[in-house]
Amino acid sequence: MTFYVFSQLILNWYHLNGRKNLPWQKNKTLYKVWISEIMLQQTQVKTVIPYFKKFILKFPNLNYLNNGNLNDILYLWSGLGYYKRAKNIYETAKIIKTKFSGKFPKNILDLVKLPGIGKSTAGAILSFTLNYFHSILDGNIKRILIRYYGIIGCEHNTKTEKKLWNLIETITPIHNTGSFNQGIIDIGALICKPKLPKCNICPLNITCIAHKEKEWIKYSLKKNQKVKVIKDYWFIIIRFENKIWMQKNTTKNIWNNLFCFPNFEKKNQSIEWLKTNKINIKKYKKLNSINHDFSHFKIKAHSILIELFFKQNFFDIKDKGVWYNLEKPQKIGLPKLVEKILKLLI
Repeated sequence: MTFYVFSQLILNWYHLNGRKNLPWQKNKTLYKVWISEIMLQQTQVKTVIPYFKKFILKFPNLNYLNNGNLNDILYLWSGLGYYKRAKNIYETAKIIKTKFSGKFPKNILDLVKLPGIGKSTAGAILSFTLNYFHSILDGNIKRILIRYYGIIGCEHNTKTEKKLWNLIETITPIHNTGSFNQGIIDIGALICKPKLPKCNICPLNITCIAHKEKEWIKYSLKKNQKVKVIKDYWFIIIRFENKIWMQKNTTKNIWNNLFCFPNFEKKNQSIEWLKTNKINIKKYKKLNSINHDFSHFKIKAHSILIELFFKQNFFDIKDKGVWYNLEKPQKIGLPKLVEKILKLLI
């Protein structure tokens, strides 16, 4: 099959079956598509939709975004994970304001220099919004190319990435680029799934090598199968009446810039912290441990609930923490794990 026929089959399928009513596809702007593409990095569409709607309601354009702060963004991002993406949005907005006079750049060379925007994300923003001729290459597209062309032994490395980029750039049509890009993504998400692909309704099935050979597992992007390491964390939950002490995490780790209970990687560190700060303990209780998954490791959270006789002024440090009101919660960014633990207290 020629590259032209391949792209035309994708386009024909998209016009009849493709997704055209996703929230970021309505009243399309560079800004909205940018926000959606950052949210969609390593996250499924169904998960992103409610977060996107809340985000756009609060920040409908760049002007509104620039009037907000990082904590406002992190609050809306709470539970979505990969929080570096939220910081990238905040930093990108500031750069656009100062370097591009508040106008979203339309040149791919400018876009790829912005935080969190690589070649594929930049291509998606410009092709979906302006129909510019730029290819994209996400996990869905990689899977289609490997299966369709029967490429064996693909690993996550620079060589594979370069090979697949060359292929998709050859296939991508000059006209209707946005529709083609959305179509091939949709086929990957809805039909050519990682497990149990729906080959019988795929527009590419007639000449797809993986389908011909009934060997879709054989043609895949090999992942390094690593057993997830389990890390123990100790959380100290300081409570006074209906308020919980939360401190801003300023260390560069998974919860950077989010609010969290005082937390420690070693039990003796948590004990030492309690001694050093002379906590006036009224009651002391160990909560049930909670397991929480991340992409590359797992956490086993051990939580100690401490009720105070009186509220210690030591904790009231500007910009370092806050007494979180369980009845009227402040709008601050909280990790998903912290939200899980809070539910044990209500």
